[in-house]
Amino acid sequence: MKVVLVGKEPMLCSLIEGCMACGGVEIVGVFRYDNLIYPRWRLGLRDFLRPSLENTLIKKYGLRDLHFKSVNSKEFRKFLLQNNVDLMLVGTWRERIKREIFETPKLASVNVHPSLLPKYRGPNPYLQTIKNREYFSGFTFHLIDEKFDSGAILYQKRVEILPYYTSKELREKTAFEVRQSLPEFLVALDKGEIIPLEQNEALATYYPNITEDEMMLDFERETADEICARVRALHPWLPCYVTLGEDFYIVNPYEIDILETCEAGVTLKNGKIIARCADGRGVLMRNLTKYKK
Repeated sequence: MKVVLVGKEPMLCSLIEGCMACGGVEIVGVFRYDNLIYPRWRLGLRDFLRPSLENTLIKKYGLRDLHFKSVNSKEFRKFLLQNNVDLMLVGTWRERIKREIFETPKLASVNVHPSLLPKYRGPNPYLQTIKNREYFSGFTFHLIDEKFDSGAILYQKRVEILPYYTSKELREKTAFEVRQSLPEFLVALDKGEIIPLEQNEALATYYPNITEDEMMLDFERETADEICARVRALHPWLPCYVTLGEDFYIVNPYEIDILETCEAGVTLKNGKIIARCADGRGVLMRNLTKYKK
């Protein structure tokens, strides 16, 4: 099976490692998202000074690093045709892929989405599942169609969200499970053992990108559980902060605990902030980073 990989960051790395662990799979090229957003000379310098894990794996396995202006470009489609690509696997990509592209591979074009579709469609399910205090998330291999995250489901696996997880840990755990499951999925796909299952639109949920307003904690409106979940959910992309007087403090997502009883207000003592929340309980925040307004 000839495979082209498209994506970025941990998910792309998992696709590379998973394919390399599967006998009979040939990776004919890897299209990194970095190649889409950086000029070639600048990316070459960046790879030399601070090589990404994706770039390291490409060099480790001697893979072809693809350079195109877009996944929808005529040049990329020509590459797929010239190399008789059977499968395109996508893991984290912002462009909407056009029909003429996703129909070019002989077998299928498949995206891996880090949620149990049709729930938690959207750009960052890691953040949203933790923010909404879910106990489980997961990932879905699904066919690519002309909409985001709506194609027929091919394979799913559940991933437990442990109480201390931030989005960083959930992303790492999900990527690990994708890597472990990919060989099994590819073998079943190649043998024709997978039956696509259309998504139930009545069960679909969608969450957009977060906004900077969500960085400010509002103890009067949110419960202690909601505060802790938001702090963990936004890490590592955006910090949450607390304002006291002329200063504001960045909250450490690994140093926040719930207090069952708490006096009213927000207080700073011995480098720690204690705040009473809307449910009458409190949150204790340690190892804060202080900034001036």
